[in-house]
Amino acid sequence: MHQNFNLIIEILGTISFAMSGAFAAMQKRFDPFGVLIISFVTAVGGGTVRDLLLDVPVFWMRDMVMCSVIFITCIVAMIFKSLESRFRVTLFLFDSFGLGLFTIVGIQKGMNADLHPIICITLGTITGCFGGIIRDILLNRIPLIFRKEIYATASIVGGTIFLLLVYHTRLSYTFVQISTILLIVLIRTLAVKYHWQMPKFYGVDNNSEA
Repeated sequence: MHQNFNLIIEILGTISFAMSGAFAAMQKRFDPFGVLIISFVTAVGGGTVRDLLLDVPVFWMRDMVMCSVIFITCIVAMIFKSLESRFRVTLFLFDSFGLGLFTIVGIQKGMNADLHPIICITLGTITGCFGGIIRDILLNRIPLIFRKEIYATASIVGGTIFLLLVYHTRLSYTFVQISTILLIVLIRTLAVKYHWQMPKFYGVDNNSEA
């Protein structure tokens, strides 16, 4: 039961980040091959770094299901593009759900390896954030995680609550997974809506990039 649901989470996360990468690339008017590349690295970037750190086989190199999911998602995104006029909202939604889903995937990989809870949260944050970092670098823009928006913080808070609920309550494991994913999405949404920011230790520079 848990393994099947974990697979669903991983597939949904892959779809979310593949969509996020595809829409971001289409915003930059990339050709179809460029859209596919950006979609692919966004979907697998965080998981690849995680697996390399864990010294285990990289998940997508032995599982053509994930590669197929990314390819189909990218094609659907390019078809859907003709009907989609609100790129920014769509990109935000897919990116937020991808962050929540992959954060949980990364934490569970750390738990399965019997790692310290702090390391598990770190792996969750890496899994959730690094695909977006690679995407933004390839698109020649400052990665979202390094800008003013609450991003990695949402992953860390959600991951911490996930572990607390798993280890210190008797709630259903599936319920904890779903509620934590939704919590991360909620934090991201509220942060953008109400302009929550991390404290800064420097003044405003009018010449800096917005």
